[in-house]
Amino acid sequence: MQTNVSGLLKSSIGATRNYRVSDTVDISGSDSLVQGDISLLRTNRGILVKATLHTGVEVSCGRCLSLFRVPLTLEIEEEYFPVISIDSGSLVSLPNEPGCFTIDERHILDLTEAVRQYALLAIPMKPLCRENCAGLCPTCGHDLNRGPCNCSSQEIDTRWSRLSKLLSASDGSVAKKKGTE
Repeated sequence: MQTNVSGLLKSSIGATRNYRVSDTVDISGSDSLVQGDISLLRTNRGILVKATLHTGVEVSCGRCLSLFRVPLTLEIEEEYFPVISIDSGSLVSLPNEPGCFTIDERHILDLTEAVRQYALLAIPMKPLCRENCAGLCPTCGHDLNRGPCNCSSQEIDTRWSRLSKLLSASDGSVAKKKGTE
C-alpha cells in the first residue's frame, strides 16, 4: 500500500489526489485483502490521508472458539509528514507527536502500518461466530452448536456437597426422628 507522493508534495496546499486500492496487508499474522478509496490532501506540513477501506480478518469465536472471518470497515484519517524536503533534499524536523506517520526519503507514503493499526482496533473484543452461538459445555468442552453433550444437566456446587450427601443419606429419616411426620 505504497504511493509515491513527490508530485503532490510539490503541489500547492489544498491539492488532492484520489486512488482506489486493492492490496494485501498482514494484519494479525495472515494476509488480508484490503480494498477501498483513498484521498490524499496536501497540507502545510505534509499529506492528510482519508480512506474508507474494507477488509476481513480471521478470529476465534469468544464462546465456541471456532475460527471465522469477521468483516471490517476502516475509516482512516492520518497526517503523514515528510522526513526530507522535496525542494532542498535536507532533513525536515518532524512534529513532536509520538507515533506520527512519515513519508520516507524517496517520498513514498506507506499506508500499511496505519491499516494494520486501524484494523486491530476494529476487531471486536469478544467476536461471535453468530449471534446465538451456544458456546462450549463448561464440564466436557463439547461444542454445543453441534448438539447437546452427554453431561448431567444437574450441576452441584461443591460448597453444598456435604448438605446434599446428608440429604441423600437420610432419605427422610431425619424428619421422622424429630417427630415432624
